[in-house]
Amino acid sequence: MATRTALPCLFVLATAVFVAGRLHATADTTRRPDTARGVHVTGGQRIVARVTRVIDGDTVHVSLLGTTQTVRYIGVDTPESVKPGAPVACYAKAASHHNAQLVDREEVVLIAGEEPRDRYGRLLAYVYRSWDDRFVNAELVARGFARTLTIPPNIRFGPRFAALAQAARRARRGLWGAC
Repeated sequence: MATRTALPCLFVLATAVFVAGRLHATADTTRRPDTARGVHVTGGQRIVARVTRVIDGDTVHVSLLGTTQTVRYIGVDTPESVKPGAPVACYAKAASHHNAQLVDREEVVLIAGEEPRDRYGRLLAYVYRSWDDRFVNAELVARGFARTLTIPPNIRFGPRFAALAQAARRARRGLWGAC
């Protein structure tokens, strides 16, 4: 008789443990956005990767440790060209094209932000072309392909980007003259 009542209790207990474990796993991924698809990144970490696809003016896919990671450039914001439900913004295609000229299929060095991932799991990074050390984020702002976007705690180059944007605006370079 004790076995008959123990089995349903055991089933309920096992189900509760399983559900609690699933809830914990879900909570853990939202609490720790520094891991995505098996790649752990810490703030300030230097990572070498190869760009496999340019998404738009400030976002690329890279091959990293056998995975494809989406990288969002820190401190810059280019006009939207691929945002679902939104029209292509002024100068968006030019920004995407320039980004592709800079990094498509290139080996890059990524410096992860203090906050290494955003809420979408994208790696947040300062991007340098490895063969000539060109700072891509700064180049996009200086040439008028991007505005600044400073979001704490990733503020390391905020003042530099602001000065570059101001100079581009004064000279009416890129989007500042076209839009």
